[in-house]
Amino acid sequence: MHFLDQYAYGLWGSVVFNILMFGGFVFLVFKPQSKKDWRTLGAFTSFLVALFAEMFGFPLTIYILTSILGNRYPVLDPFTHINGHLWVAIAGGSTMVYSILHPLSNILIFAGIAIIGKGWKGIHGGNGDLITDGIYKYVRHPQYSGFMIIILGFLIQWPTIITLIMAPVLTIMYIKLSKNEESVMIEEFGGKYLEYMDIVPRFVPSLKTKIN
Repeated sequence: MHFLDQYAYGLWGSVVFNILMFGGFVFLVFKPQSKKDWRTLGAFTSFLVALFAEMFGFPLTIYILTSILGNRYPVLDPFTHINGHLWVAIAGGSTMVYSILHPLSNILIFAGIAIIGKGWKGIHGGNGDLITDGIYKYVRHPQYSGFMIIILGFLIQWPTIITLIMAPVLTIMYIKLSKNEESVMIEEFGGKYLEYMDIVPRFVPSLKTKIN
């Protein structure tokens, strides 16, 4: 893994490429239509911009931490690619930590994208009816669940000060959007949706969930 020991910043082409790749991929899966959809995607894209700008462009978090900690920073060369992983740096530059966390983060990221796609397929294929089958048997808002899983994956892969601040802000945003959607659904479907809410969790599946 000799490339991991190389300096890997100032690569603004890689910044743009990764933003377009991941942002475009999520766009194609999420397929925003309403203003709410575009707002959700826009907030997530801002997270991607902050993430990849530090991952390949300017390592702001590392500069801040090294200026504060000085020679107490846990690795000698914080500006190699592997030591840019904050969790790896905390572990003293452990390649084992990198080998575990990097695949784990990728699994979460692509699982989140798949969940968003299933959520979109279910809701937009329902022709205005209340959807309670498929992935909606397990969570009421799978698309928001997917976005939060992707964000968690990226935080495991490459945490930064900015993204660690943005993550809870985005989570609160998704909670508020889900509550607004539920108010609309209650008005439209009444007791049927209230019963659905009693059975199915908002974001995280429950082993106790049972719906026909």
